[in-house]
Amino acid sequence: MSNPMNHPAAYRRRRFANWFPLGITYATYYMGRYNLNVSSTTIMGQFHLSKADFGLIATAGFWTYALSVALNGPLADRIGGKKSILIGAAGASLVNLVIGLLFLNGWQTKIIVGMSLLYAVNQYFQSFGALSVVKVNAPWFHVRERGVFGGVFGIMISSGYFLALTVGGWILAFFPWYWVFLTPSLLLAVMFVVDALLVKDRPSQAGHPDFDTGDATSKDADKDTPVDVGYLVKRVFSNPVILTIIAAEFCTGFVRQGVMLWFVPFLKEVHRIDHGSAWFTAASTGVTVGGILGGLLCGFLSDRVFGSRRPPVAFLFYLGQIVALVWLGHTASPAMAALLIPFTCMWIFGVHGMLSATSAMDFGGTKAAATVTGICDGVQYLASGLTGFVLGGALDRFGWTAWTWMIIPFSVAGALLMTRLWHETPLRARGAH
Repeated sequence: MSNPMNHPAAYRRRRFANWFPLGITYATYYMGRYNLNVSSTTIMGQFHLSKADFGLIATAGFWTYALSVALNGPLADRIGGKKSILIGAAGASLVNLVIGLLFLNGWQTKIIVGMSLLYAVNQYFQSFGALSVVKVNAPWFHVRERGVFGGVFGIMISSGYFLALTVGGWILAFFPWYWVFLTPSLLLAVMFVVDALLVKDRPSQAGHPDFDTGDATSKDADKDTPVDVGYLVKRVFSNPVILTIIAAEFCTGFVRQGVMLWFVPFLKEVHRIDHGSAWFTAASTGVTVGGILGGLLCGFLSDRVFGSRRPPVAFLFYLGQIVALVWLGHTASPAMAALLIPFTCMWIFGVHGMLSATSAMDFGGTKAAATVTGICDGVQYLASGLTGFVLGGALDRFGWTAWTWMIIPFSVAGALLMTRLWHETPLRARGAH
């Protein structure tokens, strides 16, 4: 395979058989994570919780995820992506099953404490998802193909939102509400079996030769040596490019979860749009469509227009977030609000896939792909935690007029950070070592 961009057809087919089940698994992870979001108004109404109360449950999960993903990144780099995705799927399946069965049996007491603990355990296992996908795919994709993979990663995420929000909305409209926890539990169990049979960590494990992926660690003599603390300090925490990406991911985390955690109650309370209605289906399905378009557009622009540079595309998408959020906060039309949710998500998910998946593979390299992804995701979820009790408390106090205006400054900061990386590529980063 001398030309890494000219893969044989058999290799491409086997690579598809590798990343496609991983993508479906990651989508089911999302169904087992964002079921809390889609059931937010149901849970708050059922147990008489304020937005700050509900936000505490979300924050417990977000901050557990933040810590777990930072710790599990190096673990995934050591044990491999396949084992990691299986551990996460088994654990998340079990926890969702427990939550669903508790509500099925009439659980009524200590909901805030109990759900905070259970959702935190769920998020621990959820933290294996993204870093496992990135770890497995790094040896299979050359750096010049990874912009497109960033788009594919965005599709994986968006498919998960479809399962969680659209299918979850249908479940809430037509079935007992605890099925939003039981359904992903069953699907995760199925995908555990599929991944165990199909997924391979490297091309050589599937009968194809490994190759130079062209990323930041592909030429390292010790590229197969497990990541340790010394490596992290030398290659990750002393790398200004990675540190800037991490700071941008903090901004992305607040914007992403600031929208995703609260748009369901926003549509219900401000625009009277309920689960199962045509406009709710349009908004929730539109999240998937918007995410797919954003991911593909980001990948295309990065690889074909900007020569595999990620920051210029991320900059443009941060600007798109600002425009969409201003518009969303000011519209008085329920129909327009429902359509602006996916429009906003297009700009959010595009930059999220570009930074957390593509840039992590590029600048972390094949060796540290999961570690850098874990750090980026961890920082992102630190910010996400603030959208729980802090943003929830602000909404209790100031109402929905404050919602988008509290999110916009983070999009501005993300755009400014991208200007510092405008000309960076992984090849420049590798040459600097």
